[in-house]
Amino acid sequence: MSSAHHLLSSVNNHCILDGVDFNTTVLKKFTMKNIRQFQICSTRWRSTAHSSVIKESPVNVNVNVTNEIIAAKSYDEVPGPTPWPIIGNTWRMLPVIGPYQISDLANVSYILYKKYGKIAKMGNLVGRPDLLFVYDADEIEKVYRQEGDTPFRPSMPCLVKYKSQVRGQFFGRLSGVVGVHGEPWREFRTKVQKPVLQPQTVKKYIQPIEEVSDYFIKRMQEMKNENSEMPADFDNEIHKWALECIGRVALDARLGCLRPDLPHDSEPQKIIDAAKYALRNVALLELKYPFWRYLPSTLWTKYVSNMDYFIEICMKYINDAMMRLKNKSQLVNENELSLVERILANESDPKTAYVLALDLILVGIDTISMAVCSMLYQIATRPEEQEKIHQEMLNILPNKDDKLDASKLEKMVYLKAFIKEVLRMYSTVIGNGRTLQKDMVICGYRIPKGIQLVFPTIVTGNMKEYVTDHKHFKPERWMKQSSDYMHPFASLPYGHGPRMCLGRRFADLEMQVFLAKLIRSYKLEFLHKPLEYKVTFMYAPDGELKFKMTERPT
Repeated sequence: MSSAHHLLSSVNNHCILDGVDFNTTVLKKFTMKNIRQFQICSTRWRSTAHSSVIKESPVNVNVNVTNEIIAAKSYDEVPGPTPWPIIGNTWRMLPVIGPYQISDLANVSYILYKKYGKIAKMGNLVGRPDLLFVYDADEIEKVYRQEGDTPFRPSMPCLVKYKSQVRGQFFGRLSGVVGVHGEPWREFRTKVQKPVLQPQTVKKYIQPIEEVSDYFIKRMQEMKNENSEMPADFDNEIHKWALECIGRVALDARLGCLRPDLPHDSEPQKIIDAAKYALRNVALLELKYPFWRYLPSTLWTKYVSNMDYFIEICMKYINDAMMRLKNKSQLVNENELSLVERILANESDPKTAYVLALDLILVGIDTISMAVCSMLYQIATRPEEQEKIHQEMLNILPNKDDKLDASKLEKMVYLKAFIKEVLRMYSTVIGNGRTLQKDMVICGYRIPKGIQLVFPTIVTGNMKEYVTDHKHFKPERWMKQSSDYMHPFASLPYGHGPRMCLGRRFADLEMQVFLAKLIRSYKLEFLHKPLEYKVTFMYAPDGELKFKMTERPT
C-alpha cells in the first residue's frame, strides 16, 4: 500500500564525487550512450495533458539534448538550506536547535518550495545521500518515464539493515518489496504480483471485508458515550479494524482485533503497537537521530525487537494456512483459493508468504488507518459532501442490510471521487521518490547518480498550475464529466510505475467498503475545535477523533 512510502525513507547510496571537479565529471559521464537514452525518452518528457507529442528528427533531438546538457547548471548551484560544518543540515531536525519538526514535515515541504522554488536541495545529511525536492510535475513525469524495470525507491535504511544484515539469514533473497531493490525486488514482486493485483482475487475479499466492517460499525455504536461520540482513542479502534482487514487478506485469518474486551497485552494490540513503533520512529532514526548507524541505541534495539515480533506472528498464521491448504481437496480450483493459499500452492518455499504478509502488515496498518481517520474527519466536517455520499449509497443499497458486490462498488462514483480528493488535498503519504540510477538534467541542473529525489505530492497536488481551482475541495473534478484540469503526475498517492503500491487494490477496497456501509446508515459530525494535520509516519488529523455518530432513518 503503500505503499505507500514516504519522503523520509532512504537508502545508503552515496555520491562519489568528493574531491573531483563536478562540472568536468558530470559532462564526461554524459557520453553518446547517455545522449541516445535521452533521444529515446525526450519525446515523452512533457505531460500528454499539456501537449501532444511532436516527432522530431534524430538530428534535432540530438542537438536539443546536447544543448540541454551544456546549458544545465551544476549540482552545486541547486538552491537549498546552507549546511553547517561537520553536521551539515542534520541539525535542522535536532531537538531544541533545529527549526524543522518531524511532525511538521508537510509544512517543511511547503517552506522549501516557497523559499527556493521548484527544486530545493537538503544537502550534507549525516549518514545519507542528499535529498532533492522536486516540485515540477513535468520533471517528475520525466523521471518516472525514464526509469527502467527495477527503479530504486528511497527506502528506510533501518529496514534495509534489518532485512539484509540483522536477519539476513532468514530473508536471504526473499527480502520482499519494502526496502529492497534491484533483482531481489524484481524476483519477489514477480512471485506475488499476479495474485495480489488480479481483480478477481480482490473481489473475493469484498464479503470478508464487509463482514469485518459491519461488525466494527456495530462496535462503534457500543463505543458511543452519553453525547453519542466516539472515545478519545478512537484512532486506535480504527487501527484494530485495519489490522483485522489486513489479517484477513495477508494471514488468511480473523485475528479477533475487534473484541470489546481486548486487553492491552493481547496479540492484536501488540501487533498494532509494534507496527506503529516500527513506522513512526523511521523519521527519528533517519533524520533526527541517525547515529544508530555508528553506535547502538535504545531506539534501534527496540526497532529490531518489534520487527522480530512481526516475523514470529507472520510465521505462526501462515503455518496455520499451510495446514488448512494441505487438508483441502486436490480438486479445488485455484480461483477458489485465498490469496495466501494461492501463493503457498505455487511457491515451494513458504517464506514467500511469510515475507509478503510481513510487508503488507508493516506498511498497511498505519497507512490505511491514518487514511481512514482523514476520510472520516473530512466527511464529518463537510456536511454537503457527506449528504451526496449518503444519497449515492441509498441508490446503491436501498435497504441498510443489503450486501455489497463488485457491481455495486463500481457504481460508487462519488464516494471514490471523494476519496481521491481527500488524498489530493491531504495526501496520507506526503511524498514519493526515487534514487537516481544515472546522471540526469532536472529543472535545468545536472543531478548526479545516487541523489535521492523527493516528489512532495502534498505540495504538487495543491499547486494552481497543475490543478484547476486548487484551493477548493471538489470531488467532482475526478468524475468523467468534469472539465477541470489535473496534471496526471501532480497527485500520486500510490506512486507510479513498476514500484507503484502493491497493495493499493486492497487498500481501496477496505476504505470504500467501510465508508459506504457507515455513511449509508449513519451521520457523522465533529463538534469540536478544528484539528490540524501532522505527520506521525503518515499525514493525518492530530487530536482526539470524537466523532458524533447518529443513526439515520431507514
